[in-house]
Amino acid sequence: MPSEQYNTGLRIRKEVLGADYVEASLSKADSFNRDFQEIVTEYCWGGTWGRGVLSKKQRSLNNLCMLSALNRPHEFKLHFRAALKNGCSLEELKETLIQIAIYCGIPAGVEAFRLAREILDEDGIVVEK
Repeated sequence: MPSEQYNTGLRIRKEVLGADYVEASLSKADSFNRDFQEIVTEYCWGGTWGRGVLSKKQRSLNNLCMLSALNRPHEFKLHFRAALKNGCSLEELKETLIQIAIYCGIPAGVEAFRLAREILDEDGIVVEK
């Protein structure tokens, strides 16, 4: 039986990443990676995101910084889209990516802006020239 923390994590994970994405991830789980999916849901989403204190918006911006520093493009794109859903403005996202470039290095900043542009284009988000 899932714990309360797991249930909280599942709810938040779906709110942030989208129910379709989460349900697809969980439905693809097998005996090899099912335990990992449960750990991610319970501890990452329930035990961390579920703590409150920081808003989803703040956690999204933090994640973008860490994912850039770790060079995790797939997760960066997933969390960039989530940051938009969590209410991060383009101005806030731009400033975060600039900070990434300074603290993680220009190549990380270049990649962050490139990945962000992919998401903006895919989602039809128009940016002023």
